Amino acid sequence: MRLSVKPSLFAELRRRNVLRAGAFYIAATWALAQGIAQLGPAAGLPDWTTRWFLVAAVVGFPFWIAFAWFYEFTPEGLKRESDVEPRESITRHTGRKLDFAIIGVLAVAVVLLVTDRFVLHHGVNEDAAIPAAEHSIAVLPFVDMSAQKDEEYMSDGLAEELLNLLAKIPALQVTSRTSAFAFKGKAVGVADIARQLNVAHILEGSVRKAGNKLRITAQLIDTRSDTHLWSETYDRTLDDILAVQDEIAGAVVAQLRIALLDAAPKSRKADPKAYGLFLQARDAARKGSAQDHERAIALYEESLMADPTYAPALVGIAGERLAQANKALRPIDESYQLARAALDKALAIDPDLVAAHTAMSRICSDYDNDMTAAIRHVERALALEPTNVAAIAAASDLADSINRLGLATQLNEYALARDPVSPSRHGALGFDYARSGRLDEAIARYREALQLAPGRVGTHYNISEILLRQGKADEALAELQQEPEENYQLIGKAMALHSLGKHAESDAALAELVGKYEKDDAYNLAYVSAWRGNVDRAFEWLDKAVEYHDTGLVEIPSEPLMENLHGDPRWVAFLRKLGKAPEQLAKIEFKVTLPQAEGGTASGLTHR
Repeated sequence: MRLSVKPSLFAELRRRNVLRAGAFYIAATWALAQGIAQLGPAAGLPDWTTRWFLVAAVVGFPFWIAFAWFYEFTPEGLKRESDVEPRESITRHTGRKLDFAIIGVLAVAVVLLVTDRFVLHHGVNEDAAIPAAEHSIAVLPFVDMSAQKDEEYMSDGLAEELLNLLAKIPALQVTSRTSAFAFKGKAVGVADIARQLNVAHILEGSVRKAGNKLRITAQLIDTRSDTHLWSETYDRTLDDILAVQDEIAGAVVAQLRIALLDAAPKSRKADPKAYGLFLQARDAARKGSAQDHERAIALYEESLMADPTYAPALVGIAGERLAQANKALRPIDESYQLARAALDKALAIDPDLVAAHTAMSRICSDYDNDMTAAIRHVERALALEPTNVAAIAAASDLADSINRLGLATQLNEYALARDPVSPSRHGALGFDYARSGRLDEAIARYREALQLAPGRVGTHYNISEILLRQGKADEALAELQQEPEENYQLIGKAMALHSLGKHAESDAALAELVGKYEKDDAYNLAYVSAWRGNVDRAFEWLDKAVEYHDTGLVEIPSEPLMENLHGDPRWVAFLRKLGKAPEQLAKIEFKVTLPQAEGGTASGLTHR
């Protein structure tokens, strides 16, 4: 009698392809997790998606193994393994298929891994591969711990003022507010925030306000080792809030062992009531509606009633007036005159107020067309605070307006390094690339701006304009469907439809644009007419743009959509009338000195 030998468990697992099925499951999970991690942000998936996918995969693994043990694929379909006759089993054939499937999935996973390491992180965002500077920090918005959760203006304001205070230290690389506050309310860990902002330290904290009493906590984290370097709790009154800011800034300087050439910067002295109203006004201004701008102005004025010498409130009023002009909420002449009056007062109180010089440079360039005066204000602002991102951005705008595109690009690239998740900085760099003919790079910057701020006004139009220049009028028209602002839609349609030969529809879009936005968009109507080949009409609109004080004229020296006018003798004559002819711009000297990264030397950029 012959004895049958019962196969071992391992041999049976192999025969039933359970081991191969397990290997396939693990490989497929790895590949899918990488795909979700890389494509999730572009699809708007939350940060925790990959983590919970892996949790679900772990939970499902035992069920997958059990399925592979009890069931077998046969020519007739899926059957329980116990119901399959040995001579009918095709497990070897199925095993070979699984081998090929495993190899294929692993190949996909390897490609995704290589793409993530050497393309996405290196090619698109090279800064992410640069180690964070030792003396680099981001100040996150402090948490409002008040009982009613209605003191957010105070907690946000305190964090922003700390950021501004630390930013005055040239040896310290401080991430700009836009990027530091971009993570507010999001479930993103400190380590991830530090990686995205490329900083070595994070300052975070909380504010609890009850009546006149404050409890402020602050902690400094070394993100490379995930260790707390310092923490402190302050129980004070509102009268002491500026002193607390100075103490926290001093503690950061001490902990990071920053050698200061001058005394540590101190908070601007102010009446506590005036300071509180100033923080409320700034919070209202950022909400952006017409009513919010009016409320912000009223709160700034209340702040000045409490302390007539508080110059930042005057700068705040000027900023709101300029915002009203930009949004066509108030006539341009009135808005700019009111803004200038506020800034004149602010500079009379404090001639070294950087924000006042930066805002005044915009009035000088956009409204007065006095580039020399505008440059003088920006140079003064940068001399006072060389790494102030707002001042650097203003300098870049000026460089664009005098057709120094190389300088403008350098400045915006520097600003983006300090403000890496700012839609405005990505958009500004996209503008520079577009004007320099780097069209694909410009679109990439604009797409990044939209990923950070999907509803950003004007950005879809900017992309459509580039597509139009590339001869892709149909794609430009499709892009305009996503533009939220009506006047930008009409500007783009009037040009794209003309390029597609749909002249009646183009005429209709142009007529609607003129009927609704003539005084606001005279400059835009000039380049629309130029694109459509109506040169005489384009010059008529340029004259109207001068009459209406259209601030778009500041961009005319490098405007690519005006090319059809360049051969007309009226073109240079018009530029000369504005002081923007090539020979006039060539005489303007503009000197900008930017500090290099830690360990480097200052870089002087003098352009004439």
